[in-house]
Amino acid sequence: MPQARRNQVNLQDTCYYHCISRCVRRSYLCGEDPYTGKSYEHRRQWVEDRLLSLTDTFAISVCAFAVMSNHTHVVLCAEPERAESWDAQTVLMRWHQLYEGMPLTRRYCRPEEYDQMTKAERLAVELLVETYRQRLTDISWFMRALNEPIARMANREDGCTGRFWEGRFKSQALLDEQALLTCMAYVDLNPIRANIARTPEASDHTSIQQRIRAALKGEQPTTLKRFQTDSGNNDNALPCHLNDYLEVVEFTGRAQRADKPGHIPESAPSLTHRLGISIPNWLTLTKGFEYQFGCRAGTLSSLQRCHCYEETVRIRGSGNARRLFAA
Repeated sequence: MPQARRNQVNLQDTCYYHCISRCVRRSYLCGEDPYTGKSYEHRRQWVEDRLLSLTDTFAISVCAFAVMSNHTHVVLCAEPERAESWDAQTVLMRWHQLYEGMPLTRRYCRPEEYDQMTKAERLAVELLVETYRQRLTDISWFMRALNEPIARMANREDGCTGRFWEGRFKSQALLDEQALLTCMAYVDLNPIRANIARTPEASDHTSIQQRIRAALKGEQPTTLKRFQTDSGNNDNALPCHLNDYLEVVEFTGRAQRADKPGHIPESAPSLTHRLGISIPNWLTLTKGFEYQFGCRAGTLSSLQRCHCYEETVRIRGSGNARRLFAA
């Protein structure tokens, strides 16, 4: 039975979430439609540009993404502590980048009009600021700000109206490092498994391509959540080094699968052993991550920890967690 969104996204459980949005119509979100022969390839750039631009507004980072022909995958990290450091002017400025706001909030942002506002008006704006601050760390609001403009642009281009996305986005909570890094690899390898690309560096409109291009310059992409480094503060970084992650993605992508047409031509990763995931289990996880678990993914202990806050009897996904994340 589907769970309410408020039960699927809970920052007390984890700040990492895997979100999937699927196109509802037969016509493709991106790529070439085999029924009409029309190419929608340019829409991939729409999605990528919109997704990465939102990180400048929200207190949410993008860990991984892949824009596919009729769906998108995104791994997000909510960072409410970052939003707490913003003053009222910063919160309103960011909110107004997304929406017009209210006449009262626009007046609050103009120095010449701020001095003319009454104490009650300022208090009303300050209450709105806290509402906007919470929304700027909310995964649902992030996905809404991503998907709604794309739907409007696609409908305008197609000359039609109505729903573009298949209902609301699907989300999975990534409860621990194992689930997070496995899901990121799954997302980054989507174009290869679909035989759209042969190698990670040739996978257009993916986070792995951006990371590889930046790594060749000795950098990390500023638009993506960074991996750990040897040179300093890693408090807000992803839980491994970039070179380890790239090795894992390369190795996993080389494994041939009977149910998928694509793979990349063998390497031995070290990260899987550190995380306590065997090679066969890693391959099983990354060939269909979104179907191995329900709305939460992680080791059995992580699932049990979150289960303590619920009234349900069954821990969904416990069998796969016990089997696939066993050391």
